[in-house]
Amino acid sequence: MALKKIFSGSEILASGLQQKLEAINIFPVVRNNLQAARVSGFGNSGMAVELFIEEREFVKAEAVIDDFKMNL
Repeated sequence: MALKKIFSGSEILASGLQQKLEAINIFPVVRNNLQAARVSGFGNSGMAVELFIEEREFVKAEAVIDDFKMNL
């Protein structure tokens, strides 16, 4: 399973894109560096949430991702 990073940004925006992808039955892997930083005592960063999807799902997700980014 090869993963492709499709988004890096705030937790709120990542959640919005995640919901749009789940609506078309694509379930991204969420890497939340904010939570990891807080637990470790390092504070936080505004661009600390990343979304990944399987490469084979990218064609199906591309229109949703592009639409989401164009409407930011």
